[in-house]
Amino acid sequence: MNILFPELLRFSDVGLLLLRLMVAIVFFASGLNHLKHPTERAKDIGASRGFTIVLGWGEVLGSLGVALGILIQLAAIGLILIMLGAIQKKIVVWKTGFWGKGGNGWHYDLMLLVMNLVIVVTGGGKLVVRA
Repeated sequence: MNILFPELLRFSDVGLLLLRLMVAIVFFASGLNHLKHPTERAKDIGASRGFTIVLGWGEVLGSLGVALGILIQLAAIGLILIMLGAIQKKIVVWKTGFWGKGGNGWHYDLMLLVMNLVIVVTGGGKLVVRA
């Protein structure tokens, strides 16, 4: 292995925890927004009010699973599916480019997708809530 700072590898679980917490903060805030204002959010994303509520709960529950490490891989896969839906909507329906206009492209969604993929393949590290 060609690692420049091998002594930092001992902090990999802390790094994964920070990654998980960042993912959780973003999805929790988004999910709460969907749940607090479902009619307005539904109009913004071009979906039904019912779907927006389900989406909000998916984001909130997924974020809690990722943050706490409870069913972490399943939670991260759920959040990946949400991001795949967002990317599909931006590319196919809204014809948004990678960067979009005003920074509203699908690059942000792709970043969140990859962050969740890292959580899936690593199991999120060892710093999880134990039942």
